[in-house]
Amino acid sequence: MPDIMHPRSRTPVVCLLTTPETSPSVLFGLFDVLSSAGSVYPEMLEGKTGNLMFDVKIVAATKAPFRCFGNILLEPAAGIDEIDFAEVVIVCDMFQPIDASPRGRYPNEVGWLKRMHRAGALLGSVCTGSLVLAEAGLLDGLESATHWAYHKVFRDHYPKVKLREDSILCLSAEDERIVTAGGTTSWQELSLHLIRRFGGPRQAILTTKVFLLGDRSDGQLPFALMLPSAPVSDAAIADAQEWISANYACINPVARMAAMSGLTPRTFARRFRAATGIDPIDYVQSLRVEEARQMLDADGLGIDEIGRAVGYEDATSFRRLFKRRMGLTPAAYRRKFVHALPRSTPVATPGEGHRAPKSQAQAR
Repeated sequence: MPDIMHPRSRTPVVCLLTTPETSPSVLFGLFDVLSSAGSVYPEMLEGKTGNLMFDVKIVAATKAPFRCFGNILLEPAAGIDEIDFAEVVIVCDMFQPIDASPRGRYPNEVGWLKRMHRAGALLGSVCTGSLVLAEAGLLDGLESATHWAYHKVFRDHYPKVKLREDSILCLSAEDERIVTAGGTTSWQELSLHLIRRFGGPRQAILTTKVFLLGDRSDGQLPFALMLPSAPVSDAAIADAQEWISANYACINPVARMAAMSGLTPRTFARRFRAATGIDPIDYVQSLRVEEARQMLDADGLGIDEIGRAVGYEDATSFRRLFKRRMGLTPAAYRRKFVHALPRSTPVATPGEGHRAPKSQAQAR
């Protein structure tokens, strides 16, 4: 049977390993987020076509259609015997009663996972998917996350695994190319970790904002893009937008845009509202807040420095504007996104592209 993937692929392949016991929420959540990473943000908010970060494939023991948990029909892209290499393989959750032995349940999948790991794939799991990695012997001597209800199953059947019952996402074995996630919804942390690892922190944060991942108790404003993205047909206003995008920190920005346009302040304001739907000062403030958000996302400059960089010498005024626009303070915003992202080692920087997982020889 020909393989449908090989190590020279330009786009990293992610295989989602499924069985009839897999939860559709885990499988389709992973598929939706990972298969749109790198593309959905520019396409949704800027009208541009972005580059897909991953080639995501749903795989199973065979390519034959079957029904997973909840009687949901699945049609795998490939059977495991068709795939000899992928950058990432994720074992989705595979529900089983806690009083049932996990031994010998997935012999074909276990053998394939061993081969994929030897070939250099990074292996991940969600919830009870870690039992399959443990059955393969790939977690022996390593720390692992799983659902908290399965600690006795691990203790009884896989005593060599150092179970981390408190962990949502366990990264301590990443040098061994193993990453495990806890309960079913921890697929979110795993997906963000992979996006960060292969595409950098910026891509992970953009994905968080598009899908509203993480804590949503502050509402949608912290996730939303602050500026209208549609192009305008008024040439004078389009020129003003282009100029302010590079000069947003200047003094008296609205007056300077009006002067550059050759229009009276009143006419400029009227045409600006007609073209963009908002007043010029609101546009400038939105642009400044959006630029500040990007600086906060980078987790570099201090908050007062960021305020000055976007045009506010008065730190209190900057904080007040930011909170009014975003619904939370700059410090709370930074905690919500940058500090909440799973940390990976190594980490690709923005624009750096992905780093290939280590070969087995390198990992050991």
